[in-house]
Amino acid sequence: MTNDNDRAGQALLHIDGVSVRFGGIVALDGVSFDVQRGQICGLIGPNGAGKSTLFNCLSRLYECNSGSIHFDGHPLSTMPRHRMAGIGIGRTFQNLALFRTMTVRENALVGCHSQHHAGFLRNAFRLPGAARIEAQAQERAQTLIDFLGLGSVAERTVADLPFGTQKRVELARALAAQPQLLLLDEPAAGLNHEELESLGALIRDIRDRLQVTVLLVEHHMGLVMGVSDKVVALNFGKKIAEGTPAQVRAHPEVIRAYLGADEEETV
Repeated sequence: MTNDNDRAGQALLHIDGVSVRFGGIVALDGVSFDVQRGQICGLIGPNGAGKSTLFNCLSRLYECNSGSIHFDGHPLSTMPRHRMAGIGIGRTFQNLALFRTMTVRENALVGCHSQHHAGFLRNAFRLPGAARIEAQAQERAQTLIDFLGLGSVAERTVADLPFGTQKRVELARALAAQPQLLLLDEPAAGLNHEELESLGALIRDIRDRLQVTVLLVEHHMGLVMGVSDKVVALNFGKKIAEGTPAQVRAHPEVIRAYLGADEEETV
C-alpha cells in the first residue's frame, strides 16, 4: 500500500519508455518523462511528432506497444477506458467534444457524472441520497460556470455560442469531474487575440486555485513558454529535449526541428 509520504514524493504522471506503432509507422519511440503534482508541463513538437498519440495513450484510447504509464502510482494499463475520468484524468480535445444541443449548464453537469451520480435505480425511484447527490452536482457546475465566466450564457444551447466560449464550456465539462490531471489539447486553436491573452492566466488559475496539474499540448509557443513550469519536446516520436522553457527554447534540436533557426530569438 502506498502511504502519504510515498505519494507526496512520486510524480503524478510517470511515462516510461512508451512506444506506439501503427503498422510500419513508429508514432512514439521510447518516450519517457514525469509530470509532478502541481506542475504545468508543456508538450511541443511539429505536426506528426507524436503529441496526440501520447494523449490518446493517456486517455486509454490507444494501447502502448511497449513501455508503461503510471498515474498517481498506478499503472494505466490495468484501468478500463471508461474509468479515466473517475480516477482523476480530465481532457479537452482539438475538436470540441461537447453536447451541442444541450445548454452550458447541462454540459457541465454531464462532466459531474463520474464524481456525483446516484445510480440508475436511486435516481429512478428517488431513493435516499439522490437529491443530495444531485444538489452537489448542481453546486459543482455553478462553481465552474462562475469560475470560467459563463454565467451570462449558462442556460443557452452550446451550438449557439461563439467558438471561444465553447472552448470554456469544454473546460467546464472536463473540470467538473474534479480531475487531478488535466490534459489540454491545443486550447489556443481558433481563439482570437483577446481570448488568447486571457488563456494563459486561466491555465494558471486552474493550477493555483483548483489545484489541478496540467499537461498542455499547444503550437502557440508564446503561450507554452509563458505558462509552463517544464517543457517536453518531441520530434518524429522521440523526445529531443526536456527542461525549463528557457532551456528547451535554446536547445539546438528544438530550434532545428520545431522553431526554425530564425525564430530562436523571438519565442
